[in-house]
Amino acid sequence: MTLRTSGVSNCCVLEESVLTSDLAFQMAEAGVCVLLLFCSLFSGLVYYINFFFENGDKIKMKERPNFIIILADDIGWGDLWTNEFDNTTPWLNMLKVEGKRFTDFHSPASTCSPSRAALLTGRHGLRNGVTHNFAKGSIGGLPLNETTFAQLLHDAGYYTAMIGKWHLGHSGPYHPIHRGFEYYLGIPYSNDMGCTDKPGFDLPSCFPCAQSKHSSRKDGGCDTKIALPLFENQSIVEQPLDLWDLTEKYAKAVATQILTARNRRQPFLLYVALAHMHVPLFHNRFLNVTAKEAYSASLRDMDSLVGSIKLATEAFSMKNTLIWFTGDNGPWEQKCEFAGSVGPFLGKWQTSKGGGSAKRTTWEGGHRVPSVVIWPGHISPNTTSNALLSGMDIFSTILSLAGVDPPSDRHYDGIDITHIVLHGSDTGHKSLMHPNSGAAGQFGDLQTVRLGHYKAFYITGGAEACGGGSGKQELHDPPLIFNLNKDEAEGSPLDPASEEYQLVLKEVEREREVLLWDIATDNVSTADYTVSQSAVPCCQPQNPACRCHSPH
Repeated sequence: MTLRTSGVSNCCVLEESVLTSDLAFQMAEAGVCVLLLFCSLFSGLVYYINFFFENGDKIKMKERPNFIIILADDIGWGDLWTNEFDNTTPWLNMLKVEGKRFTDFHSPASTCSPSRAALLTGRHGLRNGVTHNFAKGSIGGLPLNETTFAQLLHDAGYYTAMIGKWHLGHSGPYHPIHRGFEYYLGIPYSNDMGCTDKPGFDLPSCFPCAQSKHSSRKDGGCDTKIALPLFENQSIVEQPLDLWDLTEKYAKAVATQILTARNRRQPFLLYVALAHMHVPLFHNRFLNVTAKEAYSASLRDMDSLVGSIKLATEAFSMKNTLIWFTGDNGPWEQKCEFAGSVGPFLGKWQTSKGGGSAKRTTWEGGHRVPSVVIWPGHISPNTTSNALLSGMDIFSTILSLAGVDPPSDRHYDGIDITHIVLHGSDTGHKSLMHPNSGAAGQFGDLQTVRLGHYKAFYITGGAEACGGGSGKQELHDPPLIFNLNKDEAEGSPLDPASEEYQLVLKEVEREREVLLWDIATDNVSTADYTVSQSAVPCCQPQNPACRCHSPH
């Protein structure tokens, strides 16, 4: 049969009499979307631009680095770099070889919106106001008096673009276009918050979008009445979007935005917030995989997009580019075979009593995420840091490297880690606080304290595991304390009567009191979580599932 690519130049046509499963996997490993991208890009325009630059009229870029922040969704610490013989993710493996891997790196929260808000502002949810997820009908978002690193870099002369999941408010002034990004292409929230015509892998499985306005079918929380939208800037260009060509769309947008920055002779910030590895899972459209293979296939697809990003920087001679890959939180355990791996961070104390120990929780599996940063010529290749770090550190670090000062009228929880990134230091945070992200307790409460290699829990339970158990909420006074050096699976807390416990407890309580007092005396914000049906993105309300498509 003849297979033709969709949405790209006809110069890319794959002719094959039989597409075997092995060949399909080889195509995925090579990154089909990478091939599609460069087949269409290197067709005249790019050739002309490169020829122009090579003949003496080169852009004199300022020495400030470009930044690409890649944020995976619901990825597990154990999904990457734990098996040297696993070639599922060759591009991410290459990043690790060319850059510095952080082994003790933590998302700021254990679910989407609060983690992303803290990443962009360098501040905990108790400061920036975002303590839990926004809905598709939210009229608010990240409070407007909070400042993102995109706004600061834009004001300092950077070209700024975002591709992917926002989930910090899509109505009016909360849209990413008004939060520092000059260009936006992506989904305004999680990819399970609307139906599609060709659903991906999820548990439970969801039906396609309704074809009739009279249908109101729901199953397992799946809503078939409102389709998942794709925005370009402030306009919906596709509803429902097609998950199965999203990787290709994002790859092409990445290349276009890097080229735009080059043509404008500006350093750039590109924030790429992936839909991978959140359910519903999707993968390269050429593959035909079983449910058992779905997670691995989606991981390969994510890796191919990372490869597209890296190749685009090289194709446009953007060598002065720092690429930082990490995740927003750990795997969504209740999705069972469609969830990632926490590696050795099993949260055994919790799982032995029922309940989940990954996404939404403050067990290590909920917030310890893979992270790597590369910057050719600046970061020593194939190096590792075991420093205690947070996704909030990205804010302070890239601003420092760009020579930009953050607003001085507020306090920050992230720290500048250029001494670790560039100079080999292993001195990170003395302590980190992990907020409640939807399990037991109150949203945003800093209920777990990491102090060196010790970790203290004041509340446990409340997150659903694969199979349905959630574990009862338990308050711990005094707290459970684990020594992660000896017990990374968090299975056996220290004896409260021991001298070790008493010494650690005293320091934990001191650190927690200092931070809570600092927050209480800081310039803090409050998010508006009001929901209205009028705020749900819908390009054609008269059509079933709001469906519409851009003419191009």
